[in-house]
Amino acid sequence: MKKRVVITGLGTVNPLGNDVNTYWKNLQLGTNGCGPITKFDPQNFKTQFACEVKNFNPLDYLEKKEIRKMDLFTQYALAATQECMDDARFDDTWGKDRVGVIWATGIGGIQTFEEQVMDFCENGEVPRFSPFFITRMIPNMASGLISIRYGLKGISHATVSACASSNTAISEAFHQISLGNVDAMLVGGSEASVTRAAIGGFNASRALSTQNEACQSASKPFDTTRNGFVMGEGAGAIMLEELDHAMKRGATIYAEIAGVGATSDAYHMTASHPEGRGLRLAMEQAISEARLTPKDVDYINAHATSTPVGDLSEGKAIEHLFGEYLDGLHVSATKSMTGHLLGAAGAIEAIVCILAVRNDIIPPTINLEEVDPQFHPQINFTQKEKVQKPVEVALSNTVGFGGHSVVSLFRKFRE
Repeated sequence: MKKRVVITGLGTVNPLGNDVNTYWKNLQLGTNGCGPITKFDPQNFKTQFACEVKNFNPLDYLEKKEIRKMDLFTQYALAATQECMDDARFDDTWGKDRVGVIWATGIGGIQTFEEQVMDFCENGEVPRFSPFFITRMIPNMASGLISIRYGLKGISHATVSACASSNTAISEAFHQISLGNVDAMLVGGSEASVTRAAIGGFNASRALSTQNEACQSASKPFDTTRNGFVMGEGAGAIMLEELDHAMKRGATIYAEIAGVGATSDAYHMTASHPEGRGLRLAMEQAISEARLTPKDVDYINAHATSTPVGDLSEGKAIEHLFGEYLDGLHVSATKSMTGHLLGAAGAIEAIVCILAVRNDIIPPTINLEEVDPQFHPQINFTQKEKVQKPVEVALSNTVGFGGHSVVSLFRKFRE
């Protein structure tokens, strides 16, 4: 029999707060994390705003000599992990040979890559690269440094599946525990993508909103005037633990992860299938693995990035799968507040689902003034204000360039 897997620790650094409690409070309030870009001068860019992490000081988490060896995406990872490990009460009594880490990112150390290459181009032909250039840049370094810092000797690697990356990490860790290979897994994702290269690249692909004159209303999933996503940054960390291991040590259990689904659209390099074929199948897989039916799902945290094609594709997937049960289902898109954290999106949105299940609260979709009439009229997009209602089961949806669709299912823990 597969082993049950529960959530026993959470941590985050993101545009709505540098800890879980602040994040959850601001989600309920409908706080907007968007503002003008401060990390570089954006005046020559089509998009001049983003959802940046605020008041982050790496010295609160790391020694000065460590910081110079790490890209910002790794610093965010270690900061979120520290809160998660403290929350889970991780200590030397854990069998560290049976605890692993899977950490995700979409683009890794892009800030380091950008700085080093530009410095080389500006300073002639002499190759004076930092000795930490490669280790700061490569996507697996966050998982490696987390395992080193805490002595975790179980499986350790990185997952990269674009914007589905950290939900892929959750999926793989869930299977490692449920099959009995490990007792616990630290999982999550981080991204530090408010850089010239990232903003310029996504501008060139016409994926970002360019609504500079009213940037706080730019991230508007499902709205009839949606015109692209808003870049976000940060990290989310989650401790997944085998139930008996958690019970024996008297852990606080937030929720249970009961199923996952992972599929591919097999359709297009960047566009989702118009009918949400891959995402619908991934949701079906997660629900089936949990031995539930669509009727049992109370809440979906939608991937919904505020793009014309992507949001509609997800809406079609939800419509086709849930059909007659749409009336009892709430859907919200918290990217309307956080922006899109790319490879870290799945982690911070899984935290939303976990806390929704624990607290019976569904956070709102802000900036949604007029629902696009192409969506089924019975889909409840939970506009503007939070909803207090029983939440037994929640789905976290993620979709990535390349056609990746990954879904995690969380439910209330019952012994």
